[in-house]
Amino acid sequence: MDFLNSLGLFIGSLISNTLASLSGGGAGLIQFPLLIFLGLPFSIALATHKVASVALGVGAAIKHLRQGTLSLKFTLYVILTGAIGVIIGANLILSFPENIAEAALGMLILSLGIYSLMKKELGQNENAIHRDIKGMIVGGLGLAIIGVLNGSLTAGTGLFVTLFLIRWFGFNYKQAVALTLVSVGLFWNGIGAIAIYQAGAPIYWPWIPVLLLGSLLGGYLGAHLAHQKSNQLIKRCFEALTFIIGFKLLFSAF
Repeated sequence: MDFLNSLGLFIGSLISNTLASLSGGGAGLIQFPLLIFLGLPFSIALATHKVASVALGVGAAIKHLRQGTLSLKFTLYVILTGAIGVIIGANLILSFPENIAEAALGMLILSLGIYSLMKKELGQNENAIHRDIKGMIVGGLGLAIIGVLNGSLTAGTGLFVTLFLIRWFGFNYKQAVALTLVSVGLFWNGIGAIAIYQAGAPIYWPWIPVLLLGSLLGGYLGAHLAHQKSNQLIKRCFEALTFIIGFKLLFSAF
């Protein structure tokens, strides 16, 4: 890869991961299509993107741990409940029609944005709910289903986790974003990358260093902005990203 392509790859990775770190998901919006544009086949681009996205979680974790905004108990809970779903999804994607999957995901992500837009007070303040045994079991099943989507699809599934944590457990946007970035960005994507690789999709290692740097810096920068800004602004960023990703997936599917 020449210098200009490397620079473009780094900038695309930095922008996409900064937006994802601020909003709680969507790193694949720019990064994954960019890998396709630069010549990687779908399965190789997906595996390569999953590996690079791990650095997003690392960058975000460093910032959120320093700021004390991360619940370690809930982080472990989200990681464990979604892990099995991620592995299942990673093995499903290689045999599932890509356009159908992307169209379905696009519709679902658009519905997330519409729902958040209609609920004015959603995620503005913490309201601890469903944190008893029954609520944790039902929540774990929901996260496992989202894990299947994360393992099999390319962009936007972190947004599902963010909104699920807000709606089901009553976290505010800042708390939910922090949990999502570390659990999904670092662990779910790491597990998904390994599972996809084991299922037969190779990783394009020559581009990994550039992507890792962009993801690491973007994750840290987005987490820094999220700490400084209000829940209302993060909510608006989340909604904007859901509409952009949703329409992008629908148009690319058809």
